[in-house]
Amino acid sequence: MAAELLRRWLAHPLTASLADDDPKTTELRKQIIQSKPFLKAIYEEWYERLAAEVPRGTGGVLELGSGAGFLESYIPGLITSEVFSCPNIDVVLNAQKMPMDEASLRAIVMTDVLHHMPNVRRFLAEAARCLQSGGKILMIEPWVTAWSRFVYRRFHAEPFLPEAAKWEFAPSGPLSGANVALPWMVFVRDRARFEKEFPEFEIESIRPFMPFRYLLSGGVSMRSLMPGFTRGVWALLERSLDFQRDRLGMFAFVSVRKR
Repeated sequence: MAAELLRRWLAHPLTASLADDDPKTTELRKQIIQSKPFLKAIYEEWYERLAAEVPRGTGGVLELGSGAGFLESYIPGLITSEVFSCPNIDVVLNAQKMPMDEASLRAIVMTDVLHHMPNVRRFLAEAARCLQSGGKILMIEPWVTAWSRFVYRRFHAEPFLPEAAKWEFAPSGPLSGANVALPWMVFVRDRARFEKEFPEFEIESIRPFMPFRYLLSGGVSMRSLMPGFTRGVWALLERSLDFQRDRLGMFAFVSVRKR
């Protein structure tokens, strides 16, 4: 109850009265990212990491969930997409049935998207179809650690169910439906199952990171908890604690390569 009251009190005024599934919420979150220097710097860091891992060569690079972001500034020719119509989006699509040709993509990239997919197997099957050999799924997603369990259970509005037996969850809205723990479940907890069901994929890299900064920035849904000029201090603290990333990370960078 206290955590719910705190979330309401900290809710960002631009989107506090809107539902997550309202396309206007996504448009306003784009404004929020641009207006919060602390948060914008985090996205710039994430986008640099994603862009650096995109394989070279021909073939498209598709971003899922582009509506609030600006990754196109970092990856030339990026195909932007969203589950509903938004300004400046190239294509509206459902990641579980993508209108892309077979072996037409060299990468699929996303930020905070996989944990909203009610049937992640369908997405993985589609990704296997659409990616070239050597192509990659690159993502930054919420992660499960001792610290993140405490934060996500108490202060995050989306469902956090690391104990869920199944990867699937009942579909609701495109953004309100979620299991924040889903990426960790697929690629760590149930890694053997993933490798058996999708032998065409190889988990290339998993790196937990960022225990504090996103939380302190307020993200796209809350007011900032720290002024923007402090972000360098917090970044330095996080670097000093990198050896504890498997216990403290709230997010992870994941790279999955098609063989």
